[in-house]
Amino acid sequence: MQNLIKCVKIIGNENKRRVFYLNDPEKTGAIMKYTTSQGEKSTVKITITLTAKEWNDAQDKAYEKNKGKYQIAGFRKGHVPKAIIEQHYGKSAFYEDGINEAFGKYYYDILDKDKSIEPIDRPDVAIDKLDEKGLTMTATVPVKPEVKLGAYKGIKIDKVEYNVKDEDVETEVQRLLNQHATEENVEGRAAENGDITVIDYSGSVDGKKFDGGTAEKQTLTLGSGAFIPGFEEGVVGMNIGETKDITVKFPEDYGAKELAGKDAVFAVTLHEIKVKKLPELTDEFVKDKTGDENVEAYKNSVKEKLEKANAQRAERETEDNIIKAISSASEVEIPDSLIEREIDNMIQQTSYRLMYQDLKFEDYLKYTGQTMDAYREGCKESAKDHVKTQLVIDKILTAEDIKATEEDIENKLKEQAESVGKSYEEYVKTVNDRQRSYIENEVIIDKLFKFLKDNNQIA
Repeated sequence: MQNLIKCVKIIGNENKRRVFYLNDPEKTGAIMKYTTSQGEKSTVKITITLTAKEWNDAQDKAYEKNKGKYQIAGFRKGHVPKAIIEQHYGKSAFYEDGINEAFGKYYYDILDKDKSIEPIDRPDVAIDKLDEKGLTMTATVPVKPEVKLGAYKGIKIDKVEYNVKDEDVETEVQRLLNQHATEENVEGRAAENGDITVIDYSGSVDGKKFDGGTAEKQTLTLGSGAFIPGFEEGVVGMNIGETKDITVKFPEDYGAKELAGKDAVFAVTLHEIKVKKLPELTDEFVKDKTGDENVEAYKNSVKEKLEKANAQRAERETEDNIIKAISSASEVEIPDSLIEREIDNMIQQTSYRLMYQDLKFEDYLKYTGQTMDAYREGCKESAKDHVKTQLVIDKILTAEDIKATEEDIENKLKEQAESVGKSYEEYVKTVNDRQRSYIENEVIIDKLFKFLKDNNQIA
């Protein structure tokens, strides 16, 4: 039963509104009726009342599906009559499966008929009445919550801008030079901050070595902050061939709990000292490595790329600010089920990202010293904000009838075909239904933000 119904409980009757018959009893003879009423926190209550015949039919179906499970002396397995099973196991032998049969049949029939009910999760089902004369059950159905939109037209939004500075261009230049830097061995002096060193180390706590605390010929750039505080500072001043004990303290919030806050001693041997040698920024170097004619052309190219990236970043942040302003001015009661589902999505996305780092989500929790419950709790506010934003966007799309036409989708596909150097006819054959749905959503979001920008003051 759990695959369809979240839980079943016995409750008392409540006041109901709107009585329906699933079919017209005068024409079909079907008299199963249901009532609907507004529940708490974005739920709808559907009360389904079955006659004695309908309830018996549901139990008969449950018997046919489950009779093979019963074996009683004097009968072949799977051939025990329903009445005999009920004599041995009680009249309620098929109640639970009968409830599931009845609910599974009528619940979806009701949803097909009443399009105003939009479930967003499995229902809770409570049994109001259950005996030989019939069955009455109430499903509390989580539904898409109603959004009370705040102002979304005629509001003032601060425009986000990012200007490219000379130091931004210089940072990119230095990144290029570092990519093509060489390393030169240094002799005759002690290690200095900024040097690239090659070391062996072996760490111990209270005289005992610990996992992950030993390495040979490890490369370490002094001053990089790659090791725990105090370690790199201890290597500074060492000479090639020297062995030295460096005492450090693991941070209190260190990922491995057994080491957090502990004093440790590392026996360190320094094998090599190297310095990074940057190439000279010349026209020849630039032309060879970037294809630009000279240094000036290269810097101009870098500036153009940074300006384009900054413009896109500013555009995204401005759009985010528009949605945040509208969302904060809107009211919506968000069901817990939607928040929990969004947290599930967040965990799944984090798991995918960790996979690319060869790390499992469970190991990440251990490394950060978190339980799953604590992690989910930490995600709750962010998930709630994201759900509210999506609900507000959906409401605006409905209110303004913003949709993607076939022409819109076709134009988008043509743009994509051109970007990969294919004809539209050739490219469209490679697009599956899922990709087309993604493109349709992209078109809708583009049209939404165009509408919002056209109808609000951005300055």
